Amino acid sequence: MHIFVLRCGDGPVPLALASHTATTVPPIPTAGDLEDLLHAIDDEKQPRLIVLGDDSALAAVLTVLMRTERLQVEVGYVPCDPSPSARIYSTGTGAQAANNALNGSAVEMPLIRDDLGIVLVGGATITGPPGERLEGEAYVDDTKLFTGSIESIALEPTAAMPGLRAHVRRRTVLTRRRWVAGRAMQLGARTAVLVRDGVPSAHSQTRSAFYRHHEPWLLVR
Repeated sequence: MHIFVLRCGDGPVPLALASHTATTVPPIPTAGDLEDLLHAIDDEKQPRLIVLGDDSALAAVLTVLMRTERLQVEVGYVPCDPSPSARIYSTGTGAQAANNALNGSAVEMPLIRDDLGIVLVGGATITGPPGERLEGEAYVDDTKLFTGSIESIALEPTAAMPGLRAHVRRRTVLTRRRWVAGRAMQLGARTAVLVRDGVPSAHSQTRSAFYRHHEPWLLVR
């Protein structure tokens, strides 16, 4: 097995990974940032890519792997701090996560993406424009999530099938959270503003869909 370490940003490198040469890229790498590394990975029979960074970094890397048809590459994830994806996938953080990424085994995980071809690993929030409620209708598979006007939608991947779950956030804190699980979530709205893995979308939209990709990704843990 050949270990490739990808350091996204300037976060600390755990001691367990110090002996491995790291490729340093911006906090949210693009396909261009990863091009040379991916060519090197292609030359190895058993590559394992260990991503150091936050959830937006992992999502960006998986997006590139999906778009370039490299989802057969094993991926370890080492977040510096607790994060939604660390919780969802039970990777641990820091030294624990590094040890898991080096010594663990790869398991298939549902890969959740949106209709723009962007992978989601930790969670998304969908709201209306600033100061306004979200107006529209959303379904998870055949189950109606809401219709009318709400505060927002929270959506996250799951480590088990069917792959994602979502719930509606309402104004009153007394409303019980009700997660709805499924393969896909579809929204039609007057105006929707998305934040994916902590990264705001550049533009508002009237329609959005998140769904399970036809291939899983390989998480080492």
